[in-house]
Amino acid sequence: MKTPYLLVVPIALLAACSGSSVETVDPADLILTNGSFYTVDADNPRAEAVAISGGRYLYVGDAAGANIYRGAETRVIDLQGAMAMPGINETHAHAWQGGYKELYECNFPFTATPDEIAAIVTGCVASNPEADWITGGQWTSDFFIDNDIGSPRQWLDEISGDKAIYFEDDATHNAWVNSRALAIAGITRETEDPPGGTWVRDENGEPNGLVLETAKPIIESFIPALTHEQNMASIAKAVELANSFGLTGINEARTPPAVAPAYKALDEQGGLTAHAVINMQTPRGQRQTPFDIEPLLEVARANESTHVHTRFAKFFLDGVPTASRTGLMIDPYLTSDEFPEETRGHSLIPADVLVEDLVNLDAAGITVKMHAAGDGAVRLALDAIEQARLVNGQSGLRHEVAHAGYIHPDDVPRFAALNATVDLSPYLWYPRPIIDSIIGAVGERAQYYWPIRDLHESGASMAIGSDWPSVAVSMNPWPAIEAMVTRRNPHTDAPEALWPEQAITL
Repeated sequence: MKTPYLLVVPIALLAACSGSSVETVDPADLILTNGSFYTVDADNPRAEAVAISGGRYLYVGDAAGANIYRGAETRVIDLQGAMAMPGINETHAHAWQGGYKELYECNFPFTATPDEIAAIVTGCVASNPEADWITGGQWTSDFFIDNDIGSPRQWLDEISGDKAIYFEDDATHNAWVNSRALAIAGITRETEDPPGGTWVRDENGEPNGLVLETAKPIIESFIPALTHEQNMASIAKAVELANSFGLTGINEARTPPAVAPAYKALDEQGGLTAHAVINMQTPRGQRQTPFDIEPLLEVARANESTHVHTRFAKFFLDGVPTASRTGLMIDPYLTSDEFPEETRGHSLIPADVLVEDLVNLDAAGITVKMHAAGDGAVRLALDAIEQARLVNGQSGLRHEVAHAGYIHPDDVPRFAALNATVDLSPYLWYPRPIIDSIIGAVGERAQYYWPIRDLHESGASMAIGSDWPSVAVSMNPWPAIEAMVTRRNPHTDAPEALWPEQAITL
């Protein structure tokens, strides 16, 4: 599957040749008839029936034409007037993570108040008496700005009993933990901040339970890993949810090595009812040297299967431009009580190291998806792609710059020029709490977020994904499509819009 990133896959309309006889037409495996098909073809937008063989359309048109392809073994389904269309591909989700969140974690909505969280956590602790850890979330990025909680750690201590608590934020870049979790990980007031991360501290210098960016994986490493069977169940749950929305392809944005075999096993058992692109996880956190790509290539080779596509990798170039101010920006963030000194965020990979990694993976045939939330990180990614093109030539791989909400105007035309894809997240394109957090950190320029119309007019290749379970409550693509067209909240119909000049047509 060489182009797994199209939002909608067009149907090819193949008219029956004039003069063809019934005897010369090979029968179809499947005929869908008496439906209302949206074809994604401007000249022939609607059809009544299709005939399919070997996974390809033989015919799209009226019921009589499709019936020509009916044979003794053809399966015929009467849609009874129902609407049908080509499947949609989810191009950026953490499907495995979302699946295990649904099955195994203690969850509360982004809008949850302290009282609501306390009630939910108390219930989770009581219903899991044998568990050492209670994990889940997700608290909104401005939760500790909007709510006066003196010590997040002590607040959790009061409701957690003897359990270690680990809750992710809405961006899944930061965590909120209790004293038990810090003790298991050996984190004390003497523990230094890791490069690119922070153990947020109280006025006495004690870790207060907020864990930012590269400090988060340190805590995660102490949480018991899921079994192979649990990983398979998590993927199956995510695919079930995806199919319910009409999604027939999933791009798993970050795949730990232990999860790749679960995708392959599920496919071989017939349980993977969608194509899955899995972006192999690379070292996350700040590093100063190139990584060895051979282990990644070995995992990719070992886990390729009929519906699992493994020649993809994921880099994190920065954090997020919310209250934590970890996304890499070209211009400084606003200062605040928590950030009295001017900052532009930070990069996790030096430019020369990123170039070497990208050149090596590009030469090996691996498409790279790069998390780049700030405009500084977007430029870093485009510069690296440009160098890879100079060294390797046009490999045909469309490396992806993920999220890319802020793009300097000078960098917009570079996507088309470099044959690079901008991987966008429409669940962030309308006024909502995480946008409020970004405005608080970035200032009024936060209003100029996601220049999709400019990108479209520049000829950029664009992919659209939910980032679920980060920020989005589900993989449902339909509200996201509405948000692209209206730039307003699709769930409330509120009149406020986010940069409406960047709206596109359906």
